[in-house]
Amino acid sequence: MNSTELPVRVAHFARPFRSTPQGARLARHMCAEQLDTWGVPYGSDAHDVLRLVIAELCANAVQHGHVPGRDFHVRLTIDTPALSTSLPEPPTATELPDSASATAVATTSTVRIEVTDTRAERLPAPGPADASPDGEQVDGRGLFIVEAVADRWGWTPRADGPGKTMWAEYTVTEPAPVASIG
Repeated sequence: MNSTELPVRVAHFARPFRSTPQGARLARHMCAEQLDTWGVPYGSDAHDVLRLVIAELCANAVQHGHVPGRDFHVRLTIDTPALSTSLPEPPTATELPDSASATAVATTSTVRIEVTDTRAERLPAPGPADASPDGEQVDGRGLFIVEAVADRWGWTPRADGPGKTMWAEYTVTEPAPVASIG
């Protein structure tokens, strides 16, 4: 058996955005483009979930974390841990059947979304399950949505000043490519 260690892939995207609805929209679009660049393609379930979480966290930063004259910051990180794959030794020419196939192992990546604002006194909480908004309320569902679709989420106080960082993580499974020989 051949054992192959795949490299760890860690990539970051970070930038500030104006704390306005237009800034939140720009953040959503730029993050969606970055996800596609990282191999989480537009239209995939993972891309749609991540875009939804980004939209909710950015909207919350604008609506609940806005401080006049202060931006909010978005940071995306994708982390694909090293995988160890074991593949059979390649057949010799005399052992090659009429049709041989090889498969690759599916990989998983964790995407972490962090949205930081500068408002310290309004701390997030989705509330108890029975406090979810009724069907007629038009807002107030953001953290319920994040909690429902993210693998993990939470918040931490901002380390370098007033405010907080909302974060969410989602595991993306990249399908294993299958190659056929013959």
